[in-house]
Amino acid sequence: MSKSIHHLPDVKQYVLEIPKVKRINDSTFSYNQNLLTKNKQQLWELYIKGNPLQLGYNNGALTQDLMQKQERIFFSKVEGFVPSKFKQKLLNTFLKWYNRKMYLNVREDYQAELYGLSQYSSQQYDFIAPRYLRSLYLHGAHDIGHAMQDLAMVGCTSLAVWNENTEDGDMLIGRNFDFYVGDEFAQNKLVEFVEPEDGIPYMSVSWPGMIGVVSGMNKEGITVTINAGKSRIPLTAKTPISLVTREILQYAKNIDEAITIVKKRKVFVSESILVGSAHDKNAVIIEVSPKNFGIYRVENTSRVLCTNHFQSDAYKDDKRNQKQIKESHSEYRYEKLQELLQEEKKLNPEKMASILRNRFGLKDKSIGYGNEKALNQLLAHHAVIFSPEKKLVWVSSNPYQLGEFVCYDLNEIFSGKALRPDSFSKPPLNIPRDSFADSEEFENYELYRMLSKEIIEATENKNKELTDDFIPSYESLNPNFWKGYFLAGKYYYHKKEYLKAKIEFEKALTKEITTIPDQKLVEKYLNKINKKSK
Repeated sequence: MSKSIHHLPDVKQYVLEIPKVKRINDSTFSYNQNLLTKNKQQLWELYIKGNPLQLGYNNGALTQDLMQKQERIFFSKVEGFVPSKFKQKLLNTFLKWYNRKMYLNVREDYQAELYGLSQYSSQQYDFIAPRYLRSLYLHGAHDIGHAMQDLAMVGCTSLAVWNENTEDGDMLIGRNFDFYVGDEFAQNKLVEFVEPEDGIPYMSVSWPGMIGVVSGMNKEGITVTINAGKSRIPLTAKTPISLVTREILQYAKNIDEAITIVKKRKVFVSESILVGSAHDKNAVIIEVSPKNFGIYRVENTSRVLCTNHFQSDAYKDDKRNQKQIKESHSEYRYEKLQELLQEEKKLNPEKMASILRNRFGLKDKSIGYGNEKALNQLLAHHAVIFSPEKKLVWVSSNPYQLGEFVCYDLNEIFSGKALRPDSFSKPPLNIPRDSFADSEEFENYELYRMLSKEIIEATENKNKELTDDFIPSYESLNPNFWKGYFLAGKYYYHKKEYLKAKIEFEKALTKEITTIPDQKLVEKYLNKINKKSK
């Protein structure tokens, strides 16, 4: 543990020029050819180039304010989960122990890049870990959160279609990235364009302070998107999955090279990596977990669908995976994708966007807004559409994946010509904003989310009472969603108003409940009430 805490990468081999950032206006900053700007859809666009250490410094110098804000949001979230100072200390010690081997599993060039980036982190959180180590830990946060509570990546969905399934026969890949760390965390989305000294230039969609990749494409037309699977809780952190996918983008030109890279790395969670390739005109899912490895290839068909369970032969008898299929909402979303592809035989980018934005259940059933059984759970950090052969990418803007999808052309961005702040995207190819984002229903949904927090607070706080009309008006904002009735039932139950609680729980059972454990939880409350009334 002590070795890991005091470890620093050897960066002496790299030539470094400390960036002197020029501020052009409130939302545009540059240093040499490196540039950070905010477009009119409120997406931040970053272009950086150089050796690993220089990349880290350039990234950190340009995004410093954004990165520190992101860190503040993330750690305040942790404080919310673990308010007690004593427990925070325990968590701190646990993280140091748990991550003790991470640095042995991260490439040295990525460590150098993280070191450069971390020089611009805030010193406010040095009590958690020194800046470099903290940057390293944060790259494993998604993996740790996902392994510990299965909470981080709720239900990502991705699909690839080509040949007879698209209007022009070219490949199209779409994905929803449902990683939710609060509304604030999703405000500053970053579309990064990275030109490393060694390897292939690539783009990626994530957030400030992140050098790993969750959704991205390189100049050769290789795309990667990650979807979480069901994990056994690992005993020690190894390589964060986002750094494995980053390596694919930087060093792979085809599917075989991508597979070779993944096989070399030891991961510590279960993940499906959907890899699309312009060279192979094909897409496969590489399914990795700490103790297993599988590849899912489709035969005689030109489409691959991916939710949150494994499909390759390697996982056929995996008990955790079978449980995930049976109990979670992964299979339901998989079936919904199949249903939508039956209706829409030939996709183009606009039709792909409408699939990613679909808010309904099977057979177009209204299952409530925010239901994890929907492809669009109204909490996505971002959605992306890739056209690997044309090297085009569309990135969604707020709110969720409902805002305008902004189009980028990698051929132009990586053509060697100097980029101007307004020259990143191709507005004529943008996909328009979803009209739902401007509807009364959407406004109601946002209000419903806010009021849900109030109900939870009132349930936990004995002295807080809600007014008589609060719950009926709250439920009317999102009437088809089971969870509103469940939260109301819990509130009444904790206030010992069992008859009212019973009515609410019974209503919840008439709706499309997200998972089997959720269903059992509602039934458990009803049983408790029935016992009390005997």
